[in-house]
Amino acid sequence: MSIAKDIEPVHVIGGGLAGSEASWQLANAGVPVILHEMRPERGTDAHNTDGMAELVCSNSFRSDDFETNAVGLMHDEMRRLGSIIMRAADTHKVPAGSALAVDRDAFSADVTASLESHPLITIERSEVAGLPPEEWSSVIIATGPLTSPGLTAAVRELSGEDHLAFFDAIAPIVYKDSINFDVAWFQSRYDKGDGKDYINCPMSGQEYDAFIDALLEGEKTQFKEWEKDTPYFEGCLPIEVMAERGRRTLTFGPMKPVGLTDPNHPTVKPHAIVQLRQDNKLGTLFNMVGFQTKLTYGEQKRVFRMIPGLENAEFARLGGIHRNTFINSPKLLDGTLRLKAMPRLRFAGQITGCEGYVESSAVGLMAGRFAAAERLGHAPSAPPLTTSMGAILNHVTGGAEADTFQPMNANFGLFPPLDTDHLPKKQRPRGRDRKVALSERARADMETWLADAAPLAAE
Repeated sequence: MSIAKDIEPVHVIGGGLAGSEASWQLANAGVPVILHEMRPERGTDAHNTDGMAELVCSNSFRSDDFETNAVGLMHDEMRRLGSIIMRAADTHKVPAGSALAVDRDAFSADVTASLESHPLITIERSEVAGLPPEEWSSVIIATGPLTSPGLTAAVRELSGEDHLAFFDAIAPIVYKDSINFDVAWFQSRYDKGDGKDYINCPMSGQEYDAFIDALLEGEKTQFKEWEKDTPYFEGCLPIEVMAERGRRTLTFGPMKPVGLTDPNHPTVKPHAIVQLRQDNKLGTLFNMVGFQTKLTYGEQKRVFRMIPGLENAEFARLGGIHRNTFINSPKLLDGTLRLKAMPRLRFAGQITGCEGYVESSAVGLMAGRFAAAERLGHAPSAPPLTTSMGAILNHVTGGAEADTFQPMNANFGLFPPLDTDHLPKKQRPRGRDRKVALSERARADMETWLADAAPLAAE
């Protein structure tokens, strides 16, 4: 690494996984970094230490299988890009089968020591209480789900109150190719819009009653202590809370059967209908409309597979409700994570609407590379859409529908479909074979991109 003279520092706000990774990528490209971390001057409700990259919910980075898991594939891609998070995770891993789990304290201590000892990284332990000063010409905001009140207010003023969420109300997202279209059909209520904007799953009265019983009796998760004072909003009530108001409530709400005709039984009016709405531009993922929930993950799979048409549903993500802070990234950010209204500001990590340790770190890695390229006079280069990192970047910067945007994990549903139209249907890869094919394509495209991308190094 050579150090260019007279390069202005990039300011990184937040010393979590995304901020730590962004700082590391910048510094290793020869760009000075000032990393602002408010702990211990100002604590949060979730952190216990003042260490960088503290893991607050789990010690697991999930699957390390790059062949059949999009998160494991992301691990592989980040390792190729010199990720400090992956290096520390590999150094301090603990037995966890095919998952990558770490010793939390040793992991955080390693990342902290590496950042503190890097000659181009200066760590300032103080809160950035509002909009970063104008003289900071390049800033990465990587403040996570517990952004300080002052900075939150500044972001809200810039982006508009409607584009900053403080409460996740997440409905499950289903892979389209796992839906049974012998039962389900495409139709918009009263044939509005294109007339086929929703997937519909019908229920008889008996099926509906059994579903309501399971919904009410299913095990629920509990709010964390720091979330307990977060109120429900009427527009995003958990579906089980709606059901508690009366057994027929859902048939007048998200499961109302009006304006729709089951083509398989055109003379029979369903008692209730579950609708799924397209969740990404590729049309591979569909969101269960109105099904935000506090059911545990296991219960969600059991209860929601009771819905006709979803009996074999595979979920790209499951539902949940918890306190969070994230922006409507598809509407607000450009393709290199810059705020359109103020391009000197970039966002990284969970505040962009990616979900999970690995995804937050990956978005931080890309934000750091983009900012470094700009400082060094290069055009920022994004990983291909066919890679795991490129897919999550595309999702948060335009691939997701802005009107229904919610945090998302890495999954193969975000990848462009394989080009298999020329093959007979029986020869098209499915299941594990499809995942392996997507992974092989991703690794090949990543290799090509790495060979072609301009090296990030100061002259």
